[in-house]
Amino acid sequence: MVAVTTAIAVVVFVVAYLLIATERIPKTTAALAGAAVVLGLGVVGAHDVFYSADTGIDWNVIFLLLGMMIIVGVLRRTGVFEYTAIWAAKRAKGSPLRVMVLLVLITSVASAFLDNVTTVLLIAPVTLLVCERLDVDPTPFLIAEVLASNIGGAATLIGDPPNIIIGSRAGLDFNDFLVNMTPIVVIELTVFTLVLPWLFRGSFTVDPTRVADVMELNEREAIRDTGLLVKCGVVLAAVLAAFVTHSVHHVEPSVVALLGAGVLVLISGLQTRQYMPSVEWETLLFFAGLFVMIGALVKTGVIGELAAAATDVTGGDALFAVMLILVVSALLSGVIDNIPYVATMSPLVLELSRGIANPVHAEALWWALALGADFGGNLTAVGASANVVVLGLAARAGSPISFWDFTRKGAVVTVTTIVVAAPYLWLRYFVLA
Repeated sequence: MVAVTTAIAVVVFVVAYLLIATERIPKTTAALAGAAVVLGLGVVGAHDVFYSADTGIDWNVIFLLLGMMIIVGVLRRTGVFEYTAIWAAKRAKGSPLRVMVLLVLITSVASAFLDNVTTVLLIAPVTLLVCERLDVDPTPFLIAEVLASNIGGAATLIGDPPNIIIGSRAGLDFNDFLVNMTPIVVIELTVFTLVLPWLFRGSFTVDPTRVADVMELNEREAIRDTGLLVKCGVVLAAVLAAFVTHSVHHVEPSVVALLGAGVLVLISGLQTRQYMPSVEWETLLFFAGLFVMIGALVKTGVIGELAAAATDVTGGDALFAVMLILVVSALLSGVIDNIPYVATMSPLVLELSRGIANPVHAEALWWALALGADFGGNLTAVGASANVVVLGLAARAGSPISFWDFTRKGAVVTVTTIVVAAPYLWLRYFVLA
């Protein structure tokens, strides 16, 4: 009987994963259908799904995302993102290269504190506007922004969905990510900014008369509600402060995000129809279905066996394991969306880390997973959700970005970031630890 349930769990997961990766059907449909099968056939039960920390839905992930989506939905009403983009374009004096650099920096910083999908959704429309005024091809700007969003989002717990999964599974808080991930992200962004002129060479020619059009834009007109902006600023600052001080008050980030969302909704006076469309219900349901299928793999012992096999392959060598996770994560996250990849790998890394005596080396496995998955999301046009979103926005704006146009640039950036990340992991956790 055990062999049968194990086989069911594996087959269901593999089929669902292939459907998600090939996008034959919507990924949410695939995840929920897979969850329904393992539940219906009794591989997991209600207690496993709703109450177990090992095999159930990770509610901390679900509600952290929900709370932040609501906060961003309210913040979107203020026009602050449009203001920032126009301000950057004017400060760049209409120079396409300087515009790109400033938008890249704004996008990367915003992606560290908002999820990267939300950031590109807010920045991309203004980028299209600025490029139209300058009469330059928006493709390089959009690609640069989404690449920056995936790099910048790696800096914090809430910047990229894979980080939220890792933090919840490994017991790592907001400060852990700040201390361990932010330094390498700053280095990576510096390198990325320096290679922009080479990476997008030939994309920065502009007609001087067009520069005047950009300089005429009034960023102040983008702010639609100053009072609401002040309220959002206060609440968001309080939420971020609570994330940072988690070690003092021990309130889970998911609870903080929900409290912040509740307070902001209350004081904003907005109707639900004005901010709820920002909640990506399909994403939340996708996570739920994925967690159920992975829980079935954990319960049937598949994850434990894979961890044992990985331990045998690495021979207990922690450095080899870290580098293997970094490279494999980058490659696989570029082929399939990094969210389901990390959701699958996190219990495996948890089991693998338990076999490493040195706690610093064991924790390095998690940072290797985060760096590989976050940076690997840049490898192809389907490697991260933000990539898919930007390609859709560009197509609707009449400036389609082909899979290979994106991937040619993304592959260079991914290789560069992984090459930089590898010595960072070695030096920080094995040489200087």
